[in-house]
Amino acid sequence: MKQQAEAGDIVLLSQDESEALTHPYLAHAWAKRGADLRVPAPGQARKLALIGALDHATGRLIVHRSPTKRSADFIGLLERLDPLYGPRPGHAAKPVVLVLDNGPIHTSKLSRAALDNRPWLTIEWLPKYAPELNDIERSWRDLKRHFLAHQTFRSIEQLDLAVADAVERLNHERTRHLCHNQQIAA
Repeated sequence: MKQQAEAGDIVLLSQDESEALTHPYLAHAWAKRGADLRVPAPGQARKLALIGALDHATGRLIVHRSPTKRSADFIGLLERLDPLYGPRPGHAAKPVVLVLDNGPIHTSKLSRAALDNRPWLTIEWLPKYAPELNDIERSWRDLKRHFLAHQTFRSIEQLDLAVADAVERLNHERTRHLCHNQQIAA
């Protein structure tokens, strides 16, 4: 399927969830053996759920941010995908394949109904307990390691804005790298 996506025959989307924290992530940090690698941060850490899809061919990360990771939040992501990849009058439609794990938010009755209401979407299920097969995992790592690391956010709203900016910057970098890697045939 990756070869088909790279050839432009299909759209391949890898979907998964993650979370961002108001307290700092430590990336590429070192300390003496036995030292505590915690950074003091005020208050209790709060979470922001990230429900995302990665377009394999373009490297674009589409993220729905939410306070929770529930079926309704997964459907929120599907609603973001509708105008981007769903059928549109006057446009040739490519087959769209969505790769999902067997998480409860994907297999609930509500989610199954939402997926069934999108006949343009073909679902490929990953085996259970195999996150290494999901390409979006590297995007979550890059987002946290390179854009959210070593920062403390005072509120969930500040974190939400930082995540939105980080996703935009990550997508911009990937677009720039794709443009530089393309060769023009003479």
